Amino acid sequence: MKVLVIGGAGYIGSHVVKELMAKGHKVTVFDNLSSGLIQNLFPENDFISGDILHPETLDAAFARGFDAFIHLAAFKAAGESMIKPEKYSINNINGTLNILNAATAHNCKYMVFSSSAAVFGEPQYLPIDENHPKNPENYYGFTKLKIEEFMGWYDKLKGLKFAALRYFNAAGYDPEGVLYGLEKNPANLLPIMMEVACGKREKVSIFGNDYPTRDGTCIRDYIHVSDLATAHVMALEYIASKNESLTLNLGTGNGVTVTEMLEATRRITGKEIKADYVGRRAGDPAQLTATSAKAKEVLGWEPKYSDVDTLIDSTYKAYTKYYSEHKD
Repeated sequence: MKVLVIGGAGYIGSHVVKELMAKGHKVTVFDNLSSGLIQNLFPENDFISGDILHPETLDAAFARGFDAFIHLAAFKAAGESMIKPEKYSINNINGTLNILNAATAHNCKYMVFSSSAAVFGEPQYLPIDENHPKNPENYYGFTKLKIEEFMGWYDKLKGLKFAALRYFNAAGYDPEGVLYGLEKNPANLLPIMMEVACGKREKVSIFGNDYPTRDGTCIRDYIHVSDLATAHVMALEYIASKNESLTLNLGTGNGVTVTEMLEATRRITGKEIKADYVGRRAGDPAQLTATSAKAKEVLGWEPKYSDVDTLIDSTYKAYTKYYSEHKD
C-alpha cells in the first residue's frame, strides 16, 4: 500500500515507518519537525514538510494519492494539557479534522490513529479492556476520545475505515539500533531518567509517593515502541483486508511502579540517577494497566520487547549512541 505517515519523523512515527518498510509498503512522511527529527527520516521515503494546521498543505499531500494514512501528530503531554488546553484543542482536534477532511476529499479509505488509554481515566477495574467506561482525567485524554468519536462519524458518513489503538506509556528504542534520534523535549519518565544517567539533567522529579500502590508511586503499563509499531502495521493491514473499523487496547497487563522503573534503570545503567519525590500532578490516576487480549485474538499481536530490562537497555543504548556522536 501507499501510506502517508503524519508525524513520521517523530519517536513513535519513525519506528512505525521502519516497520511499514519492512512489510513492503511505500511510505511518505508528513511532518512539521516541531518534535520530529530529520535524523529519523529514511532516504528511501518521500518527505513532505507540512503542518496539520494548514489544510491546503494537507490537501496537496493527499492529492498525491494514498491508500492509507497513519496519524501520529497529536500533542501528548498529559500534564501540559491541563495547563494549556487551548494548545491541545487547536492541534489535536482542529488538526485532526483537517486531516480527516483532506483524506476523505481524496478518497483515502484507511486510517490508523495512535490513540491513548488516557481516554478511560481512573480505572474502575484492571486491567482495562476496550469496553471500560471512558471518563478522561486529563485534557489530552479528552482530545483523543473526541478524535475517536469523529472517526466513528467519518466512518458512517464518508466510509473512512479506521483503527484506533489505545496504549499508555510508549518506551524503548529500536532493538536493531537503526533509530536513535532523541525526543527534543521529553516529558516521560524513562527519557528523563536517561538524561540524568547521561549527565544532561541533574535529577528526575517523581510526582507523588502517597498513592495506594505497593510503594506509593504510580503504576504504569509500559509498551516497547517497536511492539507498538508492529501493532500499527498489523492493524492497518487488517482494516484494509476486512474493510471494517477496529478499536484495540495495547498493553502488557503488567504494571510497573515509577520507583521500580527507577531502581531498574539504576541497575542497568550503573548510574546513581538522583530523584526527588514531589507532589502529585493533576490528572494522574494511581494505576493504569491495559489488557491486549482482543489485539491478540483479532490481529495475533503480542508484545515481544516490552519487558522492563529490554525497555531500559534499548533506551540507554540509543542515548549513549546519540551522545557519543553529539558531544556538544
